[in-house]
Amino acid sequence: MSSDRIDEILSTVRNNGGRATSARRAILHTLFDHADVHPTAEHITAAVRASQPDVAESTVYRFLDELERLGIVDHVRLGHGPEVYHFTDHTQHHHLVCSSCGRVIEVPQSVFDPLRRQLLTDFSFEIEPHHFTLSGHCLECADSGAPADTHNHGHDHTH
Repeated sequence: MSSDRIDEILSTVRNNGGRATSARRAILHTLFDHADVHPTAEHITAAVRASQPDVAESTVYRFLDELERLGIVDHVRLGHGPEVYHFTDHTQHHHLVCSSCGRVIEVPQSVFDPLRRQLLTDFSFEIEPHHFTLSGHCLECADSGAPADTHNHGHDHTH
């Protein structure tokens, strides 16, 4: 990801009363560098500490919360694992998580549009799609008859 996009995000943070520190810049770089795997806060912290060992995990969490309040990142819980983070300006998508192998499949938001409309019409209920994850079985596991591993914390992200 370009430094221009990071500078733009840090400018938004400053315009909303936040600070643009070297630790925050490193957190953003890490988020961009690991965008394809939806990193956890712990993964972000470990990656940032490789170059800035004094960055506290609480700093990472606070900045992720701030970025989420500003609508720059969002989090989702994939199965039973910890929350993972991704930028909101990437293609809007939802996650299907295999209960057997932990595989994560991203699907476009539009797949759920008919369900979203039906729930709103029939039940006056609006889902929050940015936190939407469905559990089930990928075709490979379903075909193999693999039993569901309800304690799987795998993070084999497939796009």
